[in-house]
Amino acid sequence: MEGENVIQQYYGTGKRKTAIARVWLRPGKGRITVNKVPIDKYFPRDTLKTFIKQPLKLTKNLNTFDIYANVHGGGKSGQAGAIRHGIARALLNYDLELRPVLKKAGLLTRDARVKERKKYGQRGARARFQFSKR
Repeated sequence: MEGENVIQQYYGTGKRKTAIARVWLRPGKGRITVNKVPIDKYFPRDTLKTFIKQPLKLTKNLNTFDIYANVHGGGKSGQAGAIRHGIARALLNYDLELRPVLKKAGLLTRDARVKERKKYGQRGARARFQFSKR
């Protein structure tokens, strides 16, 4: 494999609600690209951007990696959560010694909360039609 330029990268899959993110970390200057669009264009809300960068800040790798993420399904909030989960998993592929820090912050746990299904004969998941005795 002499003479070949092999790009060193670390992969992680993240999930949240119905969103699934495939995340790659490559050595770089801290640029984040989501679906081939800069993060500022894809996520206009600052809270979501801060949320996504949380695993990087915690492990002091904010300007160490360029992040490329492909995400589909769900809404913006779910997608941000999926990317965050994917970044945390990719950081584990980079360095296993980061595990206690990420685990303590709860970034490696898949948030299993999803929307409850609507029940038949009712208005919603928990809502019921008003009961009338007479």
